[in-house]
Formats: sequence, C-alpha cells, structure tokens
Amino acid sequence: MNTEQIDIGISEGDRQEITEGLSRLLADTYTLYLKTHNYHWNVTGPMFQTLHLMFETQYNELALAVDLIAERIRSLGSPAPGSYREFAKLSSIEEDADRPEATEMIRRLVRGQEAVARTARSVFPVVERAHDEATADLLTQRLQVHEKTAWMLRSLLA
Repeated sequence: MNTEQIDIGISEGDRQEITEGLSRLLADTYTLYLKTHNYHWNVTGPMFQTLHLMFETQYNELALAVDLIAERIRSLGSPAPGSYREFAKLSSIEEDADRPEATEMIRRLVRGQEAVARTARSVFPVVERAHDEATADLLTQRLQVHEKTAWMLRSLLA
C-alpha cells in the first residue's frame, strides 16, 4: 500500500468529488463506446458503408477517451471503475434492449453523445472551484468532441 500523500494543490475532498464526476464520465463514455461498437457491427441498409465507417471512427475515439479519463482519475488518487457492474450503476446512458434500424441508431447515438456532454459539463463546478486546470482541459476537450459528433450525427437525420 502506498503511504505517500498526494500534494498537488487540490484538497482530498475536492479530488474525491472530482473523481466521482470523472467516474460517471468514464461510465458514460464506455457505455457509449460499447453502443457505438455494437451499431458498427450490426448496422444495415442503404447507408451501411457510410455509417459502418463513421461508427468505427467514433468508437475508436471513445476507446482512446476512456483511457484518458481513467488515467486522470488515477492521477487524482482514486481507483478507476472498470467493470460492467460499476459502469451500469454510474452511467446515464441506457443499454439497448432491441436491435434498432439505422436511423434509430443515429438518434440514439445523438442522445448518447449529448448525455456524455451533460455529464462532462456537470463536473465543471468542482473542477473550477478546486482550480484543477488539468481536469478542466480534459473536460473541455471531451465537450468539443461530443458536441461536434452529436451535430454531425444529427445532420444525418435532417
């Protein structure tokens, strides 16, 4: 067991609150990754090629993101959640109980991208109060990706 205290200028209480928010973000991101990968595998119809490639780009980006979020949680001194059970408890994104058609996949991914953006945005108050610029930078980058991806997906529905 490591007995070294973390002294990075952020109180233990603030670090705990930040990592709780980041854990929710990690769970949402992983759940959206899994949903997007599922859609990549199972999409059909006239937009198959376009959506298959788009979903692949999106799940690859999400796979990289979960690592960045988990490593930030670890940097702040907390364990990162890493099981389906933990993610299910923490995520605001529901799993599918069916196999939607392509247009419904797009709608659900828009909702998922927007949910992750809301979760990221919800962590900002404590991050700003604690002057945690590193986490603020991570959250800002995630917001940019999720808002842009939601817009791009929404454009397919117009």
